Amino acid sequence: QVQLVESGGGLVQPGGSLRLSCATSGLTLDDYAIAWFRQAPGKEREGVAGISSGEGSIYYADSVKGRFTISKDNTKNVAYLQMNNLKPEDTAVYYCAADRVFQPPSGYVEYDYWGQGTQVTVSS
Repeated sequence: QVQLVESGGGLVQPGGSLRLSCATSGLTLDDYAIAWFRQAPGKEREGVAGISSGEGSIYYADSVKGRFTISKDNTKNVAYLQMNNLKPEDTAVYYCAADRVFQPPSGYVEYDYWGQGTQVTVSS
């Protein structure tokens, strides 16, 4: 049974940093692409970042380029999203997702497995 569990969310001031983790089980992370999505209240889900299984392809939404970094540690079966210089507009529930096929998370994409989400709130 595949499970993805996000952690690391919380309340941070503008300009601060958080690192989200996505702990996976029931799959071999070497074989899976990972994407991070977010959804703010009243807004559509937005793809934030994605990384292919072999880490040769990486995608960032324009809104987070230069501030967020996606990575994965295949030895630990954990993926990460390092978020720096956070802004109030980054406030959302963040979800990680996994799929054998890398689909840059731009527009509508389908990923096989999803976590339950972790809240990120950027506020002074």
